[in-house]
Amino acid sequence: MTAEQNTVHNEELSVVDSLITESSTTQDEVARMCAGMILDGQLAVLQRQLHADFLKIPTSFQLPPNYTGLDASKPWLIYWPLHALEILDPDNQTDDILSRIGPSIMACLNELEGAFGGGNGQTAHLAATYASLNALAISRDEQVWSQINREGLYKWLMSVKLPDGGFSMHIGGEEDVRAVYCALASAALLNIITPELTEGTAEWISRCQTYEGGIGGAPGNEAHGGYAFCGLAALCILGNPVEMIPKYLDVDSFVHWLSARQYQPEGGFSGRTNKLVDGCYSWWVGGCWSILEGVLPWITSKDVLWSKADLQKYILYCCQSPRGGLRDKPGKSSDFYHSCYVLSGLSEVQHRYSFRPKLRESKSGEWSFMWTYELESPDIVIIDEQNVVGPLNPVHVLPAGVGERMHDFYAALGTLEL
Repeated sequence: MTAEQNTVHNEELSVVDSLITESSTTQDEVARMCAGMILDGQLAVLQRQLHADFLKIPTSFQLPPNYTGLDASKPWLIYWPLHALEILDPDNQTDDILSRIGPSIMACLNELEGAFGGGNGQTAHLAATYASLNALAISRDEQVWSQINREGLYKWLMSVKLPDGGFSMHIGGEEDVRAVYCALASAALLNIITPELTEGTAEWISRCQTYEGGIGGAPGNEAHGGYAFCGLAALCILGNPVEMIPKYLDVDSFVHWLSARQYQPEGGFSGRTNKLVDGCYSWWVGGCWSILEGVLPWITSKDVLWSKADLQKYILYCCQSPRGGLRDKPGKSSDFYHSCYVLSGLSEVQHRYSFRPKLRESKSGEWSFMWTYELESPDIVIIDEQNVVGPLNPVHVLPAGVGERMHDFYAALGTLEL
């Protein structure tokens, strides 16, 4: 089958808008490129060692000068590659790498404010705090965990909690759904979720759902794949998702919007209406499907809502860089961010996640740790053993069992006097 035959952009299979724009031209180019790469038959091979070598760069070598633009993203440059390495192949981890996580992350702690900044001596920030705690969870270093001042961090979280129920990314910073998710995910790991911290937050998330059905960064904003995941996952931390999701979201409208995010012939997801596919949405949009399928039994990939098999093809054929690492789309360079979320999307494709409320006692802050997983059915997606990656927690975007272990460590210390 030729690329021309394989593309849906022809007169027989699709309706083509006669108005030609820069966006429509780029879309056609990407679609034709992907159609030419995705062939019938045997799946492409996941180049594990090539990707593992790429992912070890930030923790093993000094990064080149062009990374100075990410000076405020040090915790992310630790979390992204380590999470990707864990689900790619746990055997690729080394004690030497894991032992260096704690000191590197703790150097980003802003002791005056009580939370983590994007680098040494930088102001406390919710995104940096979320990435820092996720990296520390992966380290499994209980000695470092015991050094975290949970009381101080809780006070800082309350300082960025806003009267309308939302959160700002830092003191005086922007208010959006990312901030809500980062605050709640961090508090859940540390076992410091309280009614005071979460008051009005579910209602605020509900106001972020747009006329399209997706979730925007704030009330009135355009629906976006990243914000959609953050809002949905935050509801799964706030309470029993079986009750929280239908109560605070129009699920039918949300599902309709999610379904429109998968394109053909690419098989990948876009993050917004009329935007190109991007490998990172394999997780941001795909993670939404994982949560919905695990909570609401009527939503299943056996239906025509979306195709796991097509997403796996997009990841394996179009997102693997020949230089190592995963990328946005063909023609783009690989990076640690896309490697993290493309591989997370591959995990989402290959596993079915289920919410099991009887897994633990229903205490505040434990809802997001009540998930189990199993390999997906072969009648939904073919999983070759050389391509399978590890499972994860679909709410915290952490390797399965890692976040649970950190939460249990703090739960065992007893309730804080907050």
